Amino acid sequence: MDWNPNLYRRYEDERTRPAVELLARVPLTSASLAFDLGCGPGNSTQLLVQRFPSAQVIGIDNSPAMVRSATERLPQARFELGDVARWEPDFPQRPDLIFANATLQWVPDHARLLPRLLSLLGPAGVLAIQMPDNFEEPSRRLMRELAARAPWKALLANAEQVRTQLLSIDGYYDLLAKQAARVDVWHTTYQHPMASPAAIIEWLQATGLRPFLEPLSLEQRAGFLAAYTPLIAAAYPARADGQRLLAFPRLFIVAQRRS
Repeated sequence: MDWNPNLYRRYEDERTRPAVELLARVPLTSASLAFDLGCGPGNSTQLLVQRFPSAQVIGIDNSPAMVRSATERLPQARFELGDVARWEPDFPQRPDLIFANATLQWVPDHARLLPRLLSLLGPAGVLAIQMPDNFEEPSRRLMRELAARAPWKALLANAEQVRTQLLSIDGYYDLLAKQAARVDVWHTTYQHPMASPAAIIEWLQATGLRPFLEPLSLEQRAGFLAAYTPLIAAAYPARADGQRLLAFPRLFIVAQRRS
């Protein structure tokens, strides 16, 4: 099941906000070559094009649908299919920026991956990463609890393993500090007002729910979502204006290579 750009873009403003805030902390005044790993439909790539108008900006994604959507959106940029876990830039020059917004949580072995990405940069180049850090949030916890029940237990035994278990924030600092000139790490918890439990589930279906739905038939998916909806309604009660607040913690890393 390929990614769905249209579903992803329904909450594009909310999904792009962390990318805006990540890019704001990138300490570069100019760039000639920048890569957007896991570029999705091009919303984060567009930020790089706007910030560095003279740079060659290249988006990488493993979803054909996302690459097509991004190419339609930004014909002035370049987009390629690629596996971020094995990616290396095929250029004589080293990149000034490697940007990964809400991507690397899907890629394993961060202890090897992140130092390798940092090593690919040119002198004073920047590795900028944002990842959802919502493993203990009700939305994720309830997915796991429901998946452990019949009739889904056998089908969804490995669903949670698709996402990488993140390190602690100081663990990421220690991982990169030895080879970086500076490392900036922080957490932000966003509070997204959502119109209904169905809206929360629609948000999650574009990303976090995918590993739980992909192994199921259409009928099984409908049953899973029918059971999940009242759990979400109870976990995210209506606020004073009728909206539901979806808390969404995210982890940010900006590491600059030594000159």
